[in-house]
Amino acid sequence: MTALRRSILATLSLGAASVALAACVAAPAATPTTPPPSSASSAPPVASPEPSVSATSDAEATCASLLPASTVADFEELGWTSQEGPFYAGGVELADGIQCTWGDYSVATDHVQIYGWAPITDAAASTAKNELLSGGWRSEESADGLYITESTDTAIATDDEGYGITYLFGDGWVTISDTKQGLLLIERPAS
Repeated sequence: MTALRRSILATLSLGAASVALAACVAAPAATPTTPPPSSASSAPPVASPEPSVSATSDAEATCASLLPASTVADFEELGWTSQEGPFYAGGVELADGIQCTWGDYSVATDHVQIYGWAPITDAAASTAKNELLSGGWRSEESADGLYITESTDTAIATDDEGYGITYLFGDGWVTISDTKQGLLLIERPAS
């Protein structure tokens, strides 16, 4: 094998490894999807038109309090429970936040839904936004705040508008859901 050929193969291998690494960095740990449709009673809850603030304080935030009671009841009727975990905005861990993964943990499945909320400082928000955007995520300004959603090239599951995992950055807070539409269900704690 010639030195030129070895050099080209090494460059291609390094490039492929870089692309794979970049995809891993930009992708969250869980693979959220919507539950499989089997009947009208097992359809995922429908989002209300606007994100809301609940009366729950941030110190009392739980997986059940982040969502409307009717949504929690719908999940429980499907046999779903939640697993609480740390909230990450990109690679920035927000210790006072909560991220919940709802699904049927009695079976091996990737059919889950993610909802999360965290208070965030301006500095942490800037770091998280920059990291996400440099990882290929895209942003949209709106009256609600700044939406940052994963690239359509890497999204595994999307909502009706083509949005996969999406963060919404507001004034002193951030939310996450496995879809942009899912953000509408989150009842942010009163800070």
